[in-house]
Amino acid sequence: MLNPRVYAFCLFYSALINAAAEPFEIGLMGDLPYHESPATWQALRQDLDAAALEFVLHVGDIKAGDQSCSDVYFQQIQKDFQASKHPLFYTPGDNEWTDCMRHNNGGYDPLERLAKLRTLFAQGETSFGQHTLPLQRQSAAYPENVLWQHRGVTFAALHLVGSQNNFIRQNEDTDALWAARQQEYGARQVANLAWLKQAFNQANQHQSPGIMLFMHANPLFEMRSAEPDNGFRDFLRALEDATIDFAKPVVLVHGDSHYFRIDKPLRNRQTHHLVENFTRVEVFGASEVHWVKARIDASQPHVFFFQPEIVHANRQH
Repeated sequence: MLNPRVYAFCLFYSALINAAAEPFEIGLMGDLPYHESPATWQALRQDLDAAALEFVLHVGDIKAGDQSCSDVYFQQIQKDFQASKHPLFYTPGDNEWTDCMRHNNGGYDPLERLAKLRTLFAQGETSFGQHTLPLQRQSAAYPENVLWQHRGVTFAALHLVGSQNNFIRQNEDTDALWAARQQEYGARQVANLAWLKQAFNQANQHQSPGIMLFMHANPLFEMRSAEPDNGFRDFLRALEDATIDFAKPVVLVHGDSHYFRIDKPLRNRQTHHLVENFTRVEVFGASEVHWVKARIDASQPHVFFFQPEIVHANRQH
């Protein structure tokens, strides 16, 4: 007869395995809110709250490029994130910091705004939301880069943003600000590449059936044929190599260009063949205030499945 304690442990372990294998759903959004009415932003959040989701991802740009980068605005969005019924994870977009020196943004120092974002949005060891999930932060210098495991699947945020990832000189830049941008980009590039490697290492260690990465920037896959140094080149090379080596489903979720799509834009830079285990998902963005549902089912070969969720109250007529 099996020892009762051993039997109880076997039941517990079996329950953990079954729970990890069960399909689950998450919500994806970004480039919101912009100039929409408060009711539109609220309708989106209510739609997400009403769905049976494990957590929600916001891929950055919490304001339009011509809106103020004020503390008051940031604090209101932080409050909205905390009010989410589900755990909510966020990574910064360019409108929150790289472009804040614009006069219509308030004429802020972009690096000071980045420091403020980290203070307001990248503290503690859990997600936002009424219910939270634990996360791992990369470092005190890059706390916005986070990683977590959920039911065996690996998720990670990387801080790459639009406006070519703070790689280009803006019209309003002084020489001093341009020099500071170059220094910031170079250091963050090193951190992002290290975090990408860490995410795949953990996925392998945990024997994850798949990995989902999220960031703000559209990394311009279509420009890879010439491979210009555009702020994304080294990241895309590292992503390609890691994805091929991983040999299991990899998803990159981003925003930036406000064009909902699900495609396979990554090609091997040596053979030009499609990297078949890679999928890109771009979320809706202003003025289309909707979200994307991702279903994760480790029992299926492709693991990740997606469908657009149109918020009825926000339909354009």
